[in-house]
Amino acid sequence: MESSNLTSVTEFILLGLSSQPELQIYLFLLFLMIYLMILLGNLLIVLLILRDSRLHTPMYFFLTNLSIVEVCFTSCVFPQMLVHFLAERKSISYACCVIQVYMFVTFGIAECYILSVMAYDRYVAIRDPLRYSVTMSWGICGRLAAGSWLGGFMFSTGFAVATFQLSFCHNSTVNHFMCEMPALLHLSCTDTSQAELVMHVLCIFTLLFPITFIILSYAHIIIAVLRIRSAQGRRKAFSTCSSHLLVVTLFFGTIMSLYLKPKSLSSPEYNKVVSVFYVAFTPVLNPLIYSLRNKEVKMALKKLLGKSEQP
Repeated sequence: MESSNLTSVTEFILLGLSSQPELQIYLFLLFLMIYLMILLGNLLIVLLILRDSRLHTPMYFFLTNLSIVEVCFTSCVFPQMLVHFLAERKSISYACCVIQVYMFVTFGIAECYILSVMAYDRYVAIRDPLRYSVTMSWGICGRLAAGSWLGGFMFSTGFAVATFQLSFCHNSTVNHFMCEMPALLHLSCTDTSQAELVMHVLCIFTLLFPITFIILSYAHIIIAVLRIRSAQGRRKAFSTCSSHLLVVTLFFGTIMSLYLKPKSLSSPEYNKVVSVFYVAFTPVLNPLIYSLRNKEVKMALKKLLGKSEQP
């Protein structure tokens, strides 16, 4: 009986951000602008790092990975969301919903690990600068980046399997703008305690472990910075890490408030607001934070613009 209920749903209807028709065109224009800013900002960072040899360092190698994963992360959601703003029937097939959950979680987990690797990179650079080039060799950097991507693909399988073992009966209306595990848990007509347990266990490895590692890394960084005698040296060290710490706080804070909260304490409206924040606003802030607060990136941008102005 449970199997027939599960297969009876061949598509989901997404209610989107708002049910008011007069708002759809304005929401379309707003999120189209945000998506273009995410794409242009992150791809510009990748271009600057690839073109400027001064940025060929481990820190910018991981920043390149972060920008690429941000583009992939948002591209799992934005194209479908933009189409649905203009469509009368906001439907998504069961298969596409499965793919969206898997890919969205994959890139989200990869971003968690890349952010933790970036924290370790800053810790090594500040704590032991003389051995930095040895500790963070290109071989080690490549393995850390590859492990971050591989971890995303591995752990996302558990999220996808846990989600789509649920029975949805004949209720296919999702009060969300995308297929996301918390929203689908609210939709299920059967007991979701096992799926919630799997989700919380996986979150220990994909959210709590990375954020704990980041906190420990920055605790050691602060201790090392406080030992620097010159005030200028301390300001430079804190400036290097502050942008990364801001991104970490925004990203982990919002996503943990969604995935670690029990189903009984959350609501569809709350889930949508939080999801918009880490799907749209955090990725659009990432290029701005790294470009406006980083002298080397700004110099690389001026160099690129200067070259483009030459005949």
